Amino acid sequence: MGLRVTQNMLNSNMLRNLNKSMINLDKLQQQLSSGKKVSRPSEDPVIATRGMFYRTSLIENEQYLRNANIGHSWMEMSDKVMDEVGNIMKRVSELLIYSGNGGVSPQDLQAMGEEVAQLKKQLGNLANQTVNGRYIFNGTDTTTPPYDDTVGDFTSTNGSEIKLEVSQGVQVTINANGQRIFNYPDNANNIFKLLDNIINDLSSGNDATQYEDALNQQYDNLLAERASLGARVNRMELVMERLKDEEVNVTELLSKNEDADEAEVITRLKTQENIHRAALGAGARIIQPSLLDFLR
Repeated sequence: MGLRVTQNMLNSNMLRNLNKSMINLDKLQQQLSSGKKVSRPSEDPVIATRGMFYRTSLIENEQYLRNANIGHSWMEMSDKVMDEVGNIMKRVSELLIYSGNGGVSPQDLQAMGEEVAQLKKQLGNLANQTVNGRYIFNGTDTTTPPYDDTVGDFTSTNGSEIKLEVSQGVQVTINANGQRIFNYPDNANNIFKLLDNIINDLSSGNDATQYEDALNQQYDNLLAERASLGARVNRMELVMERLKDEEVNVTELLSKNEDADEAEVITRLKTQENIHRAALGAGARIIQPSLLDFLR
C-alpha cells in the first residue's frame, strides 16, 4: 500500500527545504562580508582550535620580539659606551707618551693632568649610562648609579647578569658586566684609580710614562669585553630575524586556516541563489490553488 502524500506534507517539505537554502545563503553571505570561513567555533571546531593555537603563537612571538628589541637596544648602547671608553683610553695613552718628552715643561704636564681629569669625569658619565632610566653597568641593580661622582670611583659590586627570554627556553644575557670593564682587575687597581695616579703625577709636574703598561692592560681587557658583547649582539640579531620570519609564517598559516577564498565564496553564493530561486519556483507550483483560482 503506497504512502498518501498530502498537501500539508508538500507544504512542510517545501518550507523546510527553503529554510535550509536560506541558511546556506546566510552562511555564504556572512563569509563574504567577514572574510572568514567560520564565525562561531561550533561551525568547525577544527578550524577554531587551530586558529586559537596560531593566535597564541603570534602573541608569544610578539613578546619574544619585544624582549629581543629591548635586549638589542641595551647591547647597542653598551657597545657605543665601550667605544667611547676606548677613545678615552687612547687619548690618555697619547698624553702619557707625550709626557715623556724631555722638552715638555712642568706647566704643560699640569695642563695634561687637567685634561686627564676631565677625561676621567667623562669616563664616570659613561659608567653611569642609562637606557630608559636604567643603569646598564650596575648588574641587576639598575636603579642605582654604579659610579659615585663624589668619591670619583666605581663603587658598585653588582656583576649579576640580566637575561631576557627570546624564545621558548632560550635566554640571552643583555648587559655588559661593569665589574669586568670599570673594576678590572679589582677595585683597588681599576681604571679610575689608575687615572687618579696619572693625574697626581702630571699635576706635580712629573711625567707619567710608567703607567703605559697598566693602561694598555686596561685597553686590552676592554677589547676582550667588547668582543664578547659583539658575539652576543650577532646572536641577538639572528634571533630577531628568525622571530620576524616566524611571525610571517604563522600569520600565513592563520590566514590559510581562517580566511575565506573570496572567489570561491562568490561562486558558491551565486550558485546557491540560483538554487534558491528554483526552489521558490517549484514551491509556487506545489502550493494547492485556492477556490478563487478556480472561479476566475
